[in-house]
Amino acid sequence: MEEMARALLAMTRFDAGDPKRIQHFVKVHSFARLIGQGEGLDGTTQRQLELAAVVHDIGIHPAEAKYGRCDGKLQEREGPAPARELLVSLGVDDETADRVCFLVGHHHTYEGVDGPDWQILLEADFLVNLYEDELSQDAARAAYDRVFCTETGKTLCRTMFGL
Repeated sequence: MEEMARALLAMTRFDAGDPKRIQHFVKVHSFARLIGQGEGLDGTTQRQLELAAVVHDIGIHPAEAKYGRCDGKLQEREGPAPARELLVSLGVDDETADRVCFLVGHHHTYEGVDGPDWQILLEADFLVNLYEDELSQDAARAAYDRVFCTETGKTLCRTMFGL
């Protein structure tokens, strides 16, 4: 079984009993993959992006257990450790695990974006959150103006939300 399929199954086991979260990361992964391919990412960056998309919300359950809530900053704080553990169990190399854990720890941070993998993860997560949270077209427009930078992500956002 290929690495990404193993990652998706491992994350599904991590979120067992929480189909909403499982559906969320599967959708974010799909959009991240699509945007990354549309933007022509190199293989290493594409792999890091896709792994990060799979595990980006891994901090939700630990944050809920520890604090009784799971806001974005708590997800960022609590996510890297279980992400690393999952990645190591899959045999992911240290350099890739370091970048993925960095992205998990910054997937709700919109300043200082230092690479296309981070930017695309933000965009993919926003595409899914805008829909799942049933946000207004005005909210989609604001996100489009504030968050989206890639041509592929912009096209998806405009098309999906009728902007």
